[in-house]
Amino acid sequence: MSKTRVDFSRLTVAERIQLAEDLWDSVAESDEVLDLTDAQRAELDRRLKAHRDDPTTAIPWDVFREELLNG
Repeated sequence: MSKTRVDFSRLTVAERIQLAEDLWDSVAESDEVLDLTDAQRAELDRRLKAHRDDPTTAIPWDVFREELLNG
């Protein structure tokens, strides 16, 4: 893989967030499987249990994104 340097500071905050979302979407669509460490798996299990115990602590992504982008 080549190491291309990109000056992200030339992008607006909204553009950088969109770039991160697009990058994450490309990762999610990949068939490649990444192994988790035991610590990562334990943390995911802990967070999932916390959510199942009290799902009211979560907010929908669209609400969070709107708050993030519009302060």
